Amino acid sequence: MREELGPLADSFSRDHVMSDLGGRTVMEALRDGIDVKDIWAAVARDRELPFF
Repeated sequence: MREELGPLADSFSRDHVMSDLGGRTVMEALRDGIDVKDIWAAVARDRELPFF
């Protein structure tokens, strides 16, 4: 995330709630055991980033 979002990555992962993550932030999704690939896919869709 840091490579794609730069200095906003920390704030984004802590504060940005995404419906694709069930109303969770990235940090909450990680805490709840959501697969990292699923989290990145949600971030990529949300920020219109490439998903590899």
